[in-house]
Amino acid sequence: MPFLSRVSTALLLVTVNWQAARGADPLLKHFPEAANSGCMKCHAGIELIREPDSQMMQQIMERGRELGDPAGCVVCHGGNPNETEDKVVAHGGEDATDFYPAPGSPWINQHTCGQCHQKHVDVQWTSLMMTEAGKIQGVCWAFGSMTGYKHRWANYAVQNPDDPQARLGTEEYRQYMEQLKQIEPNVFVDSHEPLPDALNVDELERLQEDTTLAAFTYIRQECQRCHHAVKGRQTRGDFRGIGCSSCHTPYSNEGFYEGGDPTIDKSATGHMLVHSIQGTREAKVTVHDTTYSGIPVETCTTCHDRGKRIGVSFQGLMETPYHSPFAADGGPQPALHTKHYIAMEQDVHYQKGMTCQDCHTSIDVHSDGFLAAANLASVQIECADCHGTPDKYPWELPLGFMDEFAMKPAEGTPRGVAEEQLPHTLQGHVHEPRDGYLRTARGNPYENVVRDGDEVIVHTAAGKDLKLKPLKKLIEEEAISERGLVAMQGVSKHLDRMECYTCHSSWTPQCYGCHVKIDYSQKDKCPECNESMEGFDWVAAGRKHEEPEHQSDRGEKGYDTIIPGKVFEQRSYLRWEEPMLGINGEGRVTPLAPGCQPSVTIIGEDGKPILLNHIYTTDPGLERSEEGQLAIDMSPTQPHTTTKNARTCESCHASRKALGLGIPGTRPWDEQHIVDLETVEGKILPDKYQPQMEPVKNLSHDWSQIVDEQGNQVATVGHHFQLSRAFNRAEQLHISREGTCLACHQEIPDGSLAVSFLHHVAQYTGQLPTTNEQHSGLVHKIMMMSAWLQFVVALAIPVLVIVAVRRWRRGKRTT
Repeated sequence: MPFLSRVSTALLLVTVNWQAARGADPLLKHFPEAANSGCMKCHAGIELIREPDSQMMQQIMERGRELGDPAGCVVCHGGNPNETEDKVVAHGGEDATDFYPAPGSPWINQHTCGQCHQKHVDVQWTSLMMTEAGKIQGVCWAFGSMTGYKHRWANYAVQNPDDPQARLGTEEYRQYMEQLKQIEPNVFVDSHEPLPDALNVDELERLQEDTTLAAFTYIRQECQRCHHAVKGRQTRGDFRGIGCSSCHTPYSNEGFYEGGDPTIDKSATGHMLVHSIQGTREAKVTVHDTTYSGIPVETCTTCHDRGKRIGVSFQGLMETPYHSPFAADGGPQPALHTKHYIAMEQDVHYQKGMTCQDCHTSIDVHSDGFLAAANLASVQIECADCHGTPDKYPWELPLGFMDEFAMKPAEGTPRGVAEEQLPHTLQGHVHEPRDGYLRTARGNPYENVVRDGDEVIVHTAAGKDLKLKPLKKLIEEEAISERGLVAMQGVSKHLDRMECYTCHSSWTPQCYGCHVKIDYSQKDKCPECNESMEGFDWVAAGRKHEEPEHQSDRGEKGYDTIIPGKVFEQRSYLRWEEPMLGINGEGRVTPLAPGCQPSVTIIGEDGKPILLNHIYTTDPGLERSEEGQLAIDMSPTQPHTTTKNARTCESCHASRKALGLGIPGTRPWDEQHIVDLETVEGKILPDKYQPQMEPVKNLSHDWSQIVDEQGNQVATVGHHFQLSRAFNRAEQLHISREGTCLACHQEIPDGSLAVSFLHHVAQYTGQLPTTNEQHSGLVHKIMMMSAWLQFVVALAIPVLVIVAVRRWRRGKRTT
């Protein structure tokens, strides 16, 4: 080795040792020969992409040597590892298409990640995280059911493979999914068309004739920033990668790089935290002096902080319009995902150290290669898959239990356990199956969840091995509370018709009334306007990546995908406690939360309103309405706020809100409200006043009401699946126990002689109940006495009849 080269290598190793002392885990520390790569002239100190003794790292280094790069960088990034002077040449040249700054990008990852993970790359375009077809259909629904129940559009044109056997999963799973496709053909579609373009500046006059065209501006600017084909909004809490790197590279909420590569500006945001891959239990990531494995929940909440807000809810964060409490410097609470939060109870799984990937399978997130256009369609897991039921272990349940898409529980032979993982998951951590891998409701192996006798072990990606006892074993060991036994066994219909999380969700974010303003004011058409209203089109940005010269771009910075119109959003009010209930697409009782509930205001290019506080209606005949239903949706949801303690019986059976009858207290929304000096008759005294609240003209009830007391639905409930709906009249009557207290207290203290006597005896002897426990004991005592009395009477009557008949016959013989 020439002297200067040896000196250069020595200096690199000094840099590496310094970085290692600071807590980074540099590549050169473990692979000194990498110093001979031209890449290391600039990037010395960069940390390992995987731990040094991992099979993946060994394969990268071996492949790197084959490509002439002892550092292995070109395996993922391409470029020229022999160039040490000219950065442009090292990165492939001026017009390079084979240099990949963001190797996880779906636009080029067939050349990078796909070298080893071809199946995952193949299915990425059918993933719901890529198509976002459910979100698109939801907004179109809110703008007047533009596509009805059909999930017509996605971010990009995509279609299913021709061969049904191309679907990843077991044969039972494939058959199961074909059955679901027959049940819900509008969700399990064969193809998606590309989302239409938003209006350009020269087309804005079309809004005068068709205001629903504004939906495409709303979707493209506000809703689609999270799909995997773009890097997305780069603000606090939203920093992430693109494609595979959206999940598999760590980004902090602040977006700073804290690794050892000296070429990366550590004062600039938008960079990964360290140059390492996160994923399964085997993939260890070192940040300073801490090593972890798995994908942190905060990676998922980069996107899952809007809509149903399941990511932040899982963490115990509830959105609030207030900026308190104040920060350490006396300023407002810092915005996270552009929002502010209050701390709520965290999901019990989160508290136990589980992350999203410990429940959600590879197929849930990556896709099985076939289109599923809504969350409920793409997720294959149910609570009972691990916890079972009071009378059956998970392996004793039939396939489809709690995933029926029907109005009765699934029946069939026990699902058993699986002996092997799915082949495409074997590159991840392979757990010892013990007595077999549990199976999901749809028939695939649950690869990190195994049976161990009558217990279950959940192997988490973070390295924990959590042992749980299924419900059946807990009941055998008398470890379930009386309240739990009553709810699950005493009222067995609960488990036949309800989701477990209907009772076990401790809170649900409820954001009532989404007031959307889309302002198309253009300064050349609006004299009062200082600037034209415009925004960034995320779908157009994604499609720009399709162009050869932009396929390798690491993000969308500098893209000219600006479209006219700017979106503003406000809420009517927020709640978190005890959500209302309804029926979801699986036919089960579920929590409901506001989905897309827009009251739309559209400002034309001249700065004047075209539409003001308008709620669209669905087409006639949809959602159980001949005239068309208000297109403000109450969406079935899994809140991801599970706790051991369930909501109380009263919170459902004595709650008008739970039945869907709404939250009382608001005045009519379809009336104008004026606040000023007025007479007691309501006459406004000044001539100069302005309305405080303009009407939402076709909203005659509260945002929270979805059904009236006659069982007529007054808003939409879910817009993806056929079975989702509000409770009908018969179900309302069956559930409601409102006013039950009157059944007793209408006679107390002196409504009848017997009650008056007992009441006064109890009063003067100090036996009147004063606590809930005493009251419950009294009611139980009365019920038992009444039951035994009626039982004795019912038993005594036939005995007395028999005795009387015998005496009569005996008497007749003697005469």
